[in-house]
Amino acid sequence: MSSTRTRPAIAATGLRKSFGDQVVLDGVDLSVPAGTVFALLGANGAGKTTTVRILSTLLAADAGDVRVAGHDLAREPDAVRAAIGVTGQFSAVDNLLTGEENLLLMADLHHLPRAEGRRLAARLLEQFDLTDAARKPASTYSGGMRRRLDLAMTLVGDPRVIFLDEPTTGLDPRSRRNMWQLVRDLVAGGVTIFLTTQYLEEADELADRIAVLDRGRVIAEGTAEELKRRIPGGHVRLRFADEQGLDAARRVLGQVSRDGDALALRVPSDGSLRSLRALLGRLDDQAVQVDELSVHTPDLDDVFLALTGGPTDEKVTIR
Repeated sequence: MSSTRTRPAIAATGLRKSFGDQVVLDGVDLSVPAGTVFALLGANGAGKTTTVRILSTLLAADAGDVRVAGHDLAREPDAVRAAIGVTGQFSAVDNLLTGEENLLLMADLHHLPRAEGRRLAARLLEQFDLTDAARKPASTYSGGMRRRLDLAMTLVGDPRVIFLDEPTTGLDPRSRRNMWQLVRDLVAGGVTIFLTTQYLEEADELADRIAVLDRGRVIAEGTAEELKRRIPGGHVRLRFADEQGLDAARRVLGQVSRDGDALALRVPSDGSLRSLRALLGRLDDQAVQVDELSVHTPDLDDVFLALTGGPTDEKVTIR
């Protein structure tokens, strides 16, 4: 494996930013592996957009060391800009131009030869399912179409790192899922995605790793499953064919609780394969027959609530 592949696409240490007396980022450390989706999860005002603006050279940090696509942010900002693309919360699409004209304008800004620009625009229109609307004004596009066009415009520069700042805000469920598939396709092609989102489902669905940002600090980081296992409340539900089987399991397992009036027990568990093997081994050793087993772990909603210490519906939007 090449050093380029193993080197983090984004590495930030001690990132700090204040606006007057308000501390927005308070010593943020991030490491994003190349060719992955990294989600920065947080409420409005947590510092997500400020982080993206700093990492994409749009805002200077007060302190911290940052490398993006192998380039030092402070010493090589032009090299960083050449390697990245940014799609913000608000579309950069020009409403007066058609979809095709927006793409051709981006090709001109990247100094591509006219013929190459037209070929690229046609390919991107097809890739993002916009061919039929290519010559219609962008003002007539739906929200999902505008977001797809915005992302297509970002790809004109062939970026290796793309910052998506809350890219599905305001989209309907179908458009959101279409955007998710586009993200997966980009990552499959080797692009690194730095995603900020308020939607817990979005981070769970897309991200290889998630960092939870709260009041300017990263308070937790890991895969979705790792974060979920940190929160109490996970359990295995065991259902039995009769009372005898349930009573036998209760004697073997000890600290368990009955699940309502059902012939079922709730056994505390982190949901890991190792703990499941141990549980089933104990039951098997005593010849206890289990009719049905299901694993229940906290979701990212529970994780966010536990980590930030506030009501989830005041912190994030669940869609």
